[in-house]
Amino acid sequence: MRVLAARGDNRGVTTGPRPTDRNRNRSHSGGRDRDTEGRARNARPRDGLGRPLPYGTEGVERQPEGVVRTPDETVTEAQALLDAGRPFHAHEVFEDAWKSGPETERALWRGLAQLAVGLTHAARGNITGGARLLRRGASAVGREYGGEERAGGGLGPYGIDVGGIVGWAEGLADRLERDAEPVDAAACAPRLRREP
Repeated sequence: MRVLAARGDNRGVTTGPRPTDRNRNRSHSGGRDRDTEGRARNARPRDGLGRPLPYGTEGVERQPEGVVRTPDETVTEAQALLDAGRPFHAHEVFEDAWKSGPETERALWRGLAQLAVGLTHAARGNITGGARLLRRGASAVGREYGGEERAGGGLGPYGIDVGGIVGWAEGLADRLERDAEPVDAAACAPRLRREP
């Protein structure tokens, strides 16, 4: 607890730790998971929707971070993860593309990552958060690639079905708000490319 004295009077002042003091006193090896560069990394196992599980529990394999993929590899890997009901992991694939790709494509990959996180929240039962992220991602992707993409169902870069994805996201957000029920992530996975 912090007790403030009158200006210039420091007698009898007691203070508790400030937030920065608490962080400084925490040992770098004090039980926190760290990577080889010393950055905090949570090594707890995760379930298929990215939720942390207790240490010692078997979880699903995590996506490696910072992988540079071609756009085609990104879409293919993300689709496989979405189809497997692992949208949290698909979001990590999109995030790698967003962070490593050219500036001109970042809005696309960030929007797709938001859509994957929206599906993650919807499957976890966070109905409001899921619907918001689905709408935000749809808006980002639709805005980047024009309203005519939605209306005409056109394709975006790399064969991505922008119109289909935006329609999927808006429809799922409407369903979440109407039904207020969690969804099955695999059953509700979007198609990133049109089927031939």
